Amino acid sequence: VQLQASGGGLVQAGGSLRLSCAASGRTFSYYAIGWFRQAPGKEREFVTADRWSSTSYADSAKGRFTISRDNAKNTVYLQMNSLKLEDTAIYYCVAARNRAGLRVRIPEEYDAWGQGTQVTVSS
Repeated sequence: VQLQASGGGLVQAGGSLRLSCAASGRTFSYYAIGWFRQAPGKEREFVTADRWSSTSYADSAKGRFTISRDNAKNTVYLQMNSLKLEDTAIYYCVAARNRAGLRVRIPEEYDAWGQGTQVTVSS
């Protein structure tokens, strides 16, 4: 599967953005999908994942971010509300074939990465 992320931009703190990630292929529904982010000088960080309709969120994202998917459109979304300065990062959508034992919070578990989209939160 190939991924193409979009929707990033500049937003003021407290604002909202919705990221989209379009996937190629006809078996999108077989994949666990998620989002990671990387801020300058920091390691890649798990944000959220959806696997077999079970969602996981990083503590920093709980209550503010929502992942959703539209299998008919081969698209995954990340709705981000109440954005904070520390949410500034490049956001990557990711996908992995669903399998038992998949560790959704580990970046090496994913074999498809989008190109990333920049999110900048200003004060």
